[in-house]
Amino acid sequence: MDSTLFIFVALYLLGTLAVGAWAGTRVKNTTDFAVAGRSLPLIMVVTTTFATWFGAETVMGIPARFVEGGLGAVVEDPFGASMCLVLVGVFFAARLYRMNLITIGDFYRQRFGKGVEIFCSVAIILSYLGWVAAQITALGLVFSILSGGAMSPVTGMVVGTVAVLTYVMLGGMLAVAWTDFIQMIVLVVGLSVIAVMAADLAGGADKVLAYAQANDWTHFFPAPDLNAWLFFVAAAITMMFGSIPQQDVFQRVMSAKDEKSASRGAVIGGLAYLAFAFIPMFIIVAALIVMPEAKGMLADDPQHILPNLILQHMPLVAQIFFFGALLSAIMSTSSATLLAPSTSFVENILRNIRPGMSDRQVLLALRVSLLVFTASVLVYAIVMQGTSIYELVSAAYQVPLCGAFVPLVAGVYWKRATTQGAVLSIVLGLGTWLSSLLLGWGEVFPGQLAGVLMAVAGMAIGSLAPQLLANRTEMQHHLA
Repeated sequence: MDSTLFIFVALYLLGTLAVGAWAGTRVKNTTDFAVAGRSLPLIMVVTTTFATWFGAETVMGIPARFVEGGLGAVVEDPFGASMCLVLVGVFFAARLYRMNLITIGDFYRQRFGKGVEIFCSVAIILSYLGWVAAQITALGLVFSILSGGAMSPVTGMVVGTVAVLTYVMLGGMLAVAWTDFIQMIVLVVGLSVIAVMAADLAGGADKVLAYAQANDWTHFFPAPDLNAWLFFVAAAITMMFGSIPQQDVFQRVMSAKDEKSASRGAVIGGLAYLAFAFIPMFIIVAALIVMPEAKGMLADDPQHILPNLILQHMPLVAQIFFFGALLSAIMSTSSATLLAPSTSFVENILRNIRPGMSDRQVLLALRVSLLVFTASVLVYAIVMQGTSIYELVSAAYQVPLCGAFVPLVAGVYWKRATTQGAVLSIVLGLGTWLSSLLLGWGEVFPGQLAGVLMAVAGMAIGSLAPQLLANRTEMQHHLA
């Protein structure tokens, strides 16, 4: 392993920490820490929403999944994930921005009361375990590869997590936004350079595309079979809808300086993510042409293919670009996904337990909960070693999809939605999804799709039934 590469990566990490320390000097209150003082211009909203999804699974998980099952196998991410941001920008950003909220849980409290706020916040917080664990797993893998195996994956997880935790702890969302801005520049430039070099090694971009077509990796839609289509749709909506009520998406959009920047930033960030997510897929196909021996890795660990291509077949400058881009992707996603559940916990759960906290106490509680959540996720990531990055991510979004999505949509767009409807929606949605996991029928009909359908039914029945009963009783009294 070239020590120069390791030194460059270490310097990059130190630079990121310096940006976090600088941002920390500008954090004066909870709003600064949680939503960057609602001050971000459009360009930074674009980079920070783009960075929401461009993490470990985009660089390593999606390409591995792509060469196993083609474009149809990655419908959940990047297709569903990017459309989530577009839907947030078009249908939710402006409406929620006007409400001047700190967290997505605040919306549930204002619309449906404290009970729904706490239930939805718990569902959202729990969903982050898998998502953040995927980033920490990737950090461990990267540091292990960079050290030539001298650093174990577990040690790498600890080192990487401490680095991310430090700058988020210091600067909150302000640090996240600024580091995202810098990291996304490194990412876009780095992966673009790598894609050009990989195409050159493979004999040209046309050969890479022809190889993908020859292996039938470009097919998207499933076979004309009801069961196949049900699971395809379920995969598509998992992140497309399940990520809409997520605190990290909300937090980044609400950090904008005005509602136009909030809406446009999410749409542009989502479309940019979809376009750019194809680059790692392109690079892995080139890697399979350049390294025929990499086909053996497809069965064992396809997540190692890209790092091996860079280290074995590319010059030092390309290696610096790649690992800089990879760390940028992982750290940008880790930072916000550590901050989001911590903010939700303090604002929507702790404040209900301890009302009347001063702004200074809330700021301290945010930092303490950030530390506790990070330690919990690190332990979870170590325990879950061996689970693929893509699987860790996809499992994370089924909880908010079944428990929090329908109450959000109904709360924003349906005036007749009630608290009883929201409660029944959460109970039926999560209850159905959990029964699919525990009883095993999710292999016959996708549990998350059943959960969403039952959540819709719960919202309709819970909201309309009491009103219909009241009308019927009133009519009976009138006739009597």
